[in-house]
Amino acid sequence: MYRKAITYLFAILISLPLAAQVNKAKQAKKTIEPAAVEKVQLDRSKRPQPAPAPVIKIGDYQSFELSNGLKVFVVENHKIPRISYSLVLDYSPVLEGENAGYVDFAGQLLRTGTTTKTKDQIDEAIDFIGANLNTSSNGLNASCLSKHNEELLAIVSDMILNASFKQEEMEKIRTQTLSGLEAEKNEPGAIASRVGGKLLFGSNHPYGESITEESVKKITLEQCDNFYKTYFKPNIGYLAIVGDITLAEAKPLIEKYLGSWQKGDVEVVKYPAPKAPAKTTVALVDRANSVQSTLNVTYPVDLKPGAPDAIKARVTNSILGGGTFRLFNNLREKHGWTYGAYSSLSPDRLTGRFNASAEVRNPVTDSAVEQILFEMNRIRTEAVPEEELSMVKNFMMGNFGRSLENPSTVADFAINTARYNLPKDYYANYLTNLAAVSATDVQMMAQKYIRPDNTLILVVGKAEEIAPKLKRFSKSGDIQYYDIQGKWYDPSVKVKPAPAGVTAETVIAGYIQAIGGAKKLKKVKDITIQATSTMQGMTLNLDQYAIVPDKFLLQIGSGAMIFGKQIYNAGAGVAISPMNGENKPMEATELEGFKEQALVFSELYYAQLGYKLNLLGIEEQDGGSSYYKVEITRPSGEKSTDYYDVKTSLKMKSESKENLVELSDYKEVNGILFPFTLAQSMQGQSIKFTVSNLTVNSKLKKDMFELK
Repeated sequence: MYRKAITYLFAILISLPLAAQVNKAKQAKKTIEPAAVEKVQLDRSKRPQPAPAPVIKIGDYQSFELSNGLKVFVVENHKIPRISYSLVLDYSPVLEGENAGYVDFAGQLLRTGTTTKTKDQIDEAIDFIGANLNTSSNGLNASCLSKHNEELLAIVSDMILNASFKQEEMEKIRTQTLSGLEAEKNEPGAIASRVGGKLLFGSNHPYGESITEESVKKITLEQCDNFYKTYFKPNIGYLAIVGDITLAEAKPLIEKYLGSWQKGDVEVVKYPAPKAPAKTTVALVDRANSVQSTLNVTYPVDLKPGAPDAIKARVTNSILGGGTFRLFNNLREKHGWTYGAYSSLSPDRLTGRFNASAEVRNPVTDSAVEQILFEMNRIRTEAVPEEELSMVKNFMMGNFGRSLENPSTVADFAINTARYNLPKDYYANYLTNLAAVSATDVQMMAQKYIRPDNTLILVVGKAEEIAPKLKRFSKSGDIQYYDIQGKWYDPSVKVKPAPAGVTAETVIAGYIQAIGGAKKLKKVKDITIQATSTMQGMTLNLDQYAIVPDKFLLQIGSGAMIFGKQIYNAGAGVAISPMNGENKPMEATELEGFKEQALVFSELYYAQLGYKLNLLGIEEQDGGSSYYKVEITRPSGEKSTDYYDVKTSLKMKSESKENLVELSDYKEVNGILFPFTLAQSMQGQSIKFTVSNLTVNSKLKKDMFELK
């Protein structure tokens, strides 16, 4: 019933932002006359001498420490009457185990109430003074006009000292988190991040953990409360105050509102340092409907914040891919394979990480990997030209200078100096040290930290198209397959044989019986389905109407605006685009799909339609479920695969070459079970529709299906 429901209109949805940008560009296009410039005779045979490192004065900060150990940094800025607070709690990363996510929950719960105020009262108090206040698991950020400073401090101190977590608030966070995880299932970037962390660091390392639906469901209020009581201690806290305030004014206020905050011992936990792979390995997460691949070439590195190598290593990475430099110029500008390719070399007190990434079309996946490795090798073996080095250093100097325009940068510098035990003049000398980085330094850093022969090549994409060409990068000649949670599997045995006597026909019959039985299904003469979703902050409406056996209408829009409409009527069909005034007759394959939609329960008529069915076996799914995998071949030759839950017999997803539709939240209407949630993934985009209205046998008028 839903296989073709939004396939054709999905292209309209994902093109909307681009179309808007194109129209905006056309409206904004103007002819600009070149300004008159004075001609200067240059001797291009001589390279300009590099200017000395610019001198930028970093603002001063003052500091003090409360008797409870809270370290406070004050940065005065009297240009505007505003004050901001940033609290950072410096504790070891927490290994959350089977309850992964409770640390984040605790940070969100901090904002939801105290022993003296409810969440609504806190919200009202913050709104009344026009303040901003956000909390997280490692602190908070708050700001207000300076005249409301004390009112804000009273709210902040109440949160920190008197936090009170409520079950109903936690359930709201749980629901929101589960919704986010559902959306991430089809996001290649989120999949790569989750799987990459697990493969590099392991599930027994905090950087290797990931939040799952199962772990979120196990989180308890007691765990969140214990986290708050264990880690929210002033002696591991750093508070930055920036704005229209002096040290003399700040100190008594902080004493008054946070002086009674009780200190306590916080355990420092050490974890085994992960190592880069002994040899380059290739890991693949198979997404059968992907038209592009998400690449990550990555490994852990031992690089600490403020280490002697830190600035030199940062320059090295910037040349490689820290901006629009080598990787970007190679993969995008030279080859046109991607919108962008970048790398990062991230210092971390626990363990750093190198990562080079890009998203490319399936046919060039192996070529893109080859060029990433080529650039990694080139920066190790060839001295960087002085002109390129100067350009990158100038770029970095400019970014550093611009960052100082924000007074909070100075506060961050103060906190970092204290947290990482940096030299007092570390940031004051930053530009001088940056200017001193040489081509020799870059090559030394590259040979130390850029390791193309000891990397994990992680690809999220369509295995059928990309796997054979990726094998050449693996030193063992094998590709390791993982599901979206990072669990290894053997692709040759992922699909198990079905029990004796189970065929594609018996699976389909079981589904028909599970949703209500053939007798009830055949009584359906017409159906109306209305669903909603959101995309880029816009509410979308998906409406479907069908009169069995040969009329179907599908339209999508927002409010009164219709983006696209498809109408099928007795073997003919038209696609209507009101936004550009186009009416396009449907092609043969489209007609075949909409003929199936008009039948509503097309499974009843597979034999009459001439569809060939093949039971591929039982496929194990993430989370422990098992699905019968049924391949459907239509007279046109088009194939799709439907997945039926082994336990419930309900159809859970339908997959074709161009898209994937996941079905869930079955509800009964007129004695028949219908899925009320449809998650569609196509061309690297995903969208989730929720049915708001489903009506059976409402006597739809045939004239609404007239072809126009």
